[in-house]
Amino acid sequence: MVKRHKKKIGWLRRVAIGFTGVLILFIIACFIFDSRVQFRRDDDTMRQLFRERNLDATVNYYTSHGRRLRYIESGNDSLPVLLLLHGSPGSVSYYAGRMADTAIRKRFHVIAVDRPGYGYSGFGDPEPSIEKQAAMIRPLLDSLYTSKRPVIIAGGSYGASIACRITMDYPWLVDGLVLTGPSLAPGQEKYFWFTNIIEHWSIRWFIPRLFRSANTEKVYHKKELEKMLPLWENIKVPVAYLQGEDDNIVDTTNAGFARKMLIHAPFLDIKFIKGREHRLAKYEWPAIKTAIIEIYEKALNKTDQDPGEGETGL
Repeated sequence: MVKRHKKKIGWLRRVAIGFTGVLILFIIACFIFDSRVQFRRDDDTMRQLFRERNLDATVNYYTSHGRRLRYIESGNDSLPVLLLLHGSPGSVSYYAGRMADTAIRKRFHVIAVDRPGYGYSGFGDPEPSIEKQAAMIRPLLDSLYTSKRPVIIAGGSYGASIACRITMDYPWLVDGLVLTGPSLAPGQEKYFWFTNIIEHWSIRWFIPRLFRSANTEKVYHKKELEKMLPLWENIKVPVAYLQGEDDNIVDTTNAGFARKMLIHAPFLDIKFIKGREHRLAKYEWPAIKTAIIEIYEKALNKTDQDPGEGETGL
């Protein structure tokens, strides 16, 4: 009996040691994965990219609603503004090449911001409220470089939701919208079976910070979009809508939702890109650039006809 008891204790001890070892290796792997999967570049790397592309661009920070946010800007600040909002996940690191585009450089003062929880804006500490994100980004349009119109916002995927909310809440600051792969209709996007599971505190901290931010936004996205339902009538600017025909993340029924809700937009162009899935920002820059210029020209004509508009509501 004593021998059998000792064997059992020995077996339990080996299991405990083995489990502890596996857990330690898992934690180490999580930290390694977190350090390598970030989709962001630090300030010095961004400045090096600017030099390589011969860009007159800078890396900057500002504080809004208790959050320190990073943004980059390029071009003459006397030009009209193009604000770029990345999706989920993402960061401003993606936009250095876009800022170097000749057609964009000659028309715009370009600004791109690391949304809360991404890049160097509190990496891994997301803000689930779309309304609050819009309020945090507002200073880039409200206080900086708004002397020259029009102001165009181009948002991709989740960034499109933020772009719409900014225009809803601060319509006097925005003159045109370009929405790519936009998630606009509540519940009309892909949700993964593990989304709510990994949001639990006991699992959340093992998840790489990049995906932690993306997952939190995903969990709250439907409710946040529902809050926007009464506000669509506030969008009264020209809008371009681009989506892949084979979008595997955002359902293409979002286009019908946009057509139904954007009834006060003076211009709405909805286009589907054949053979393309969700990642338009990565693969369809020429189409996005064309849409940006089209909306710029529509907005430019409007601001020329009514130069006072845009200041209403301040």
